[in-house]
Amino acid sequence: MRIHPALLAVAAGLSLGACGTSRRLPTYERPLAHADFQQVRTTAYTHTESDHRQYGNLTALGSVLHAAPRSTVVPRAIPVAERESGNYQPIAYVSQNQPFLIENSSSQIYGSAAADWARWPAGTIFRVVSTGQFYRVEDYGWALSGRNTIDLYMATPRDMNGWGVRQETIQIVQWGDPGASLRRLASHTKFRHLKRMVLELEGHERAAANLD
Repeated sequence: MRIHPALLAVAAGLSLGACGTSRRLPTYERPLAHADFQQVRTTAYTHTESDHRQYGNLTALGSVLHAAPRSTVVPRAIPVAERESGNYQPIAYVSQNQPFLIENSSSQIYGSAAADWARWPAGTIFRVVSTGQFYRVEDYGWALSGRNTIDLYMATPRDMNGWGVRQETIQIVQWGDPGASLRRLASHTKFRHLKRMVLELEGHERAAANLD
């Protein structure tokens, strides 16, 4: 469960017993390699889910949740060995219809995403290679703590259910600031999912793994 900064004081008094002491954290996974391209488990969420209604349409950063606009071009990722053209630098995957990097990424509209901020710090911008859609990490959640999973915001339950669970290649366009994420989370370690993120951000991976 995500605790929005504006509601932390209320949550501490009303629901700490439910989500801070009795609920076990998800099984810890070793972090993925810090690389420009990653194979990531992706899920989806929307603001009308029961565990998100109290936060409305806001992210953990206080911004409004946004669904990623649908790409007019849907690239298909293929192994470099299968591509005949030699115009791209050999890397793990290339796109048939567009290059990986967008020269003017400032003009992109980003969808909101939730993740463990120790794996993908707040502000991390990435592209889902199979769809061409861009997302920015603005949220976190109980079920994402210590997990190599990114939750993509969808505008409707239909879109959320249609996405399901998918293993996707993502391209990191810009990494967020781990220090800024640590500063945001450090005062809220009474919530165990946030404490786990803080421990990992501080370099205490073993302690993070043992926290349940």
